Amino acid sequence: MDHKPAGPRFAFAHNNINVMDLDKSLAFYQQALGLKEVRRKQAEDFTLVYLGDGAGPHQLELTWLRDWPKERYDLGDNEFHLAFTTNDYEAAHRLHQQMGCICYENPGMGIYFIADPDGYWLEIVPAK
Repeated sequence: MDHKPAGPRFAFAHNNINVMDLDKSLAFYQQALGLKEVRRKQAEDFTLVYLGDGAGPHQLELTWLRDWPKERYDLGDNEFHLAFTTNDYEAAHRLHQQMGCICYENPGMGIYFIADPDGYWLEIVPAK
């Protein structure tokens, strides 16, 4: 008899990053990765914008805090990253070279990273 554990099931909903300049970040994610705004929540002291790729339900939430007291976010060692696949790795690489946002390349692994306006690293991986 096959027993499945009882209890709640979970699915990814979104990842969140905080941004200093919401308009600059929205333009970057649109140009660099083709992400589009799917919904927005406006509050008195913050704005949340959810971006989607049009292919799946997972979203990237950008949070802008009106009264953030610092000039930038402390990203620590920047070991956290999001990864994106692309169906045309060479064209994506050319685009990101033109944008000047490639921050690290690992040709041996066939991947590279781009940095967004706040310094978050985004891994670019060829689709398999």
